[in-house]
Amino acid sequence: MGGRVKGKVAIVTGSTSGVGAGVAIRLAAEGASVTVSGRNEEAGNRVAAQIREAGGTTIYVRTDLTRENDCRNLVEQTVAAFGKLDILVNNAGIFPRGTLETTTAELWDSIFAVNARGPFFCCKYAIPHMQAQKSGSIINVGSGNGYCGAPNLLAYSASKGALLTMTRNLARAYARDHIRVNWLTTGWVLTEGEVAVHALEGRSKEWLIEAGAQQPFGRLMTPEDIANGVLFLASDEAEFVSAAELPVAGGPSIR
Repeated sequence: MGGRVKGKVAIVTGSTSGVGAGVAIRLAAEGASVTVSGRNEEAGNRVAAQIREAGGTTIYVRTDLTRENDCRNLVEQTVAAFGKLDILVNNAGIFPRGTLETTTAELWDSIFAVNARGPFFCCKYAIPHMQAQKSGSIINVGSGNGYCGAPNLLAYSASKGALLTMTRNLARAYARDHIRVNWLTTGWVLTEGEVAVHALEGRSKEWLIEAGAQQPFGRLMTPEDIANGVLFLASDEAEFVSAAELPVAGGPSIR
């Protein structure tokens, strides 16, 4: 066990698998008490068990970010279990494909409900606890697509752009409370979700690995790569870092 966030309490949304699971496991390994959250109860309990087996402290709270009450409950259960809240990692996100022509109102709304409205509600209920203790770190896991995005990721790109603007807004609004709000720009990450999406388009995991070999660093990113960046922003090492856009993308972001 490390100690870069020892004694801190963290929530990681969308941490039942993929990037979120990697972040939750890393924060726990560095001494934080971590709330694992997401809709898949079996997967969430599996991640929590992995953290406990490694000596970490955790709970799992089933959370549907499209429901305001679930976001409130996530924060309340965390504070009830651990007594405070220091770190909120808004990681959960969905990325169905859709161009301007193929994106329906229902698809647009479903993506924004998770990727933008969910983080809004989590911040809404987390920030009062951080204000009370005059400290806190909020990390919004973004994407290079938030600056422009691929044509078939219109709604996803717009939702991440909204999250970036919210990051800057909240960083300014709560600076006097010593609440830091930062954005982490991710690149192409090899996760279960990414494999599943490409499988629907007829591409195998092997295709993804080969595509990664053409990237600037010669591979796709891993959840652990993202977790390293989140850990820095969550730690006291980043005490004077707010409204930042930290690129953890293995190369320059496209804007």
